[in-house]
This record gives sequence, structure tokens and C-alpha cells, in this order.
Amino acid sequence: MAKKSKTKRILKIIGGVIIFFTLPTLLLFGFLYLKYNEPLPTGQQGAKADELATRMLTALNEEAYHNTDYLEWTFKGIHHYKWYKTDKTCEVTWDEITVILDLENHDNSKVFVAKQEYNGIEKHDYIHKAESYFNNDSFWLVAPYKVFDAGVERRLVTTEDNKEALLVTYTSGGSTPGDSYLWHFDASGKPKSYQMWTQILPIDGLEASWENWTTTESGAQLPTFHKLLVLDLEMGNVKGLNL
Repeated sequence: MAKKSKTKRILKIIGGVIIFFTLPTLLLFGFLYLKYNEPLPTGQQGAKADELATRMLTALNEEAYHNTDYLEWTFKGIHHYKWYKTDKTCEVTWDEITVILDLENHDNSKVFVAKQEYNGIEKHDYIHKAESYFNNDSFWLVAPYKVFDAGVERRLVTTEDNKEALLVTYTSGGSTPGDSYLWHFDASGKPKSYQMWTQILPIDGLEASWENWTTTESGAQLPTFHKLLVLDLEMGNVKGLNL
């Protein structure tokens, strides 16, 4: 009898702990959902949307970005990148893992663990992880320059405050095709933020800032900081060079 009573007490404590940790989380999610969740806006495809996208690229000096051979940055202090754009390779480093990612043929990628080349059973897992990191983290660096990529749809949206915004939908490519982003601009036409409708986020329409822009040595303009709710997404020491 005492044993049953003790078991019930343990289960009650476990249940209490679960409720203690999950209930505040559920309440917070509910609050954020009600406050921020928005349906995907509708917009008009065509010349006007393309003109808005072109104005953004002009404000950013698109030509300098495309002529940049090499980009370097660190995402949130944990993923380090050396992207040789011209050679279509990127050195991706986290923990003690470094992947020399071949962006055209991933089978040619190389993996190093603690600076020693690795060809073991997990090699392809490391390559796929590096690819996933690169797709996500490079997007936070160069997304404005991708609005005319193949498989991208552009729509002109008029916001509630009667301003023009650019809705960009990626119908193919990347890790999560189908994601959409609504770009908002400052007076110069440079991006100041975007709202996101993505597979990875449970709340639609969350807004992240694009700020602390830097002009690299190559002339490319790139962000060094984003704010997403209470999260600070730092890009580290962003470099862009012509080799």
C-alpha cells in the first residue's frame, strides 16, 4: 500500500513539473500567435513588382555584390562561413567539424573532423548538415539579391499604411521551397525588414529586421544584424572581397 502511495506521489510530482514547464510555454505561444499571426497577403505579379525589386537592388548596388568573389561571416557566433562565390564552394565550420561544401556537386565535398579529413559513415550526414546550415544562414546575409533567381515569384503588395512592399515566394530550390517573404523598405529603397511565411516557423507573418548594413571592401552592401522578436541574430564580422 505504501509502495502504491509513493508511486502515485512520484507521478503527481512528474505531472506537476510537466505542467509547470509546458503551461507557460503554451500560454506564451498563444499570446504570440494572437498578436503576430497574419495570413499571407495577396499581391499583383508583373512589371510593377519587378520595378520595385529592381529599385531595391539598385539601392543595394547589386553589381558590386555579383562581382564579389568571396564572402565571410559568422551566424549567431556558432556557424562560420568562407564562401568562395566564384569557385562555387563554401567552407562551413561548427564545433570541430569543417565541410568544404561543393555547391554544384555535393559528392565532391570534403569533411574534416578536428582538422583531419574524415571519410567515415557519417560523412554524408555532415555534408547535408552543412548544406542546410548554408542555405539558411546565407539567406540571412544575401536574400535581397535572390529576388530574381529562377523559380522566384514577385508580387507588389500595398500595406495597411499605404506603402509598397514586395512579396517574394520561392517555388523551388533551397531547403524549404514554398516559403514567402514580404519585404519592407526605408526611404532610400533599401530593405529594413521582412515578414516570413515559412515551413519552419509556427507563426505566420513574423517580422525580422535587416539592419546595421555594412559596405564591404568589394562594395557589396550586407546586413550585420537582425532582430526577430527577442532574438538577436548577429552576422559577425561580415567581409566581402574581390580576389
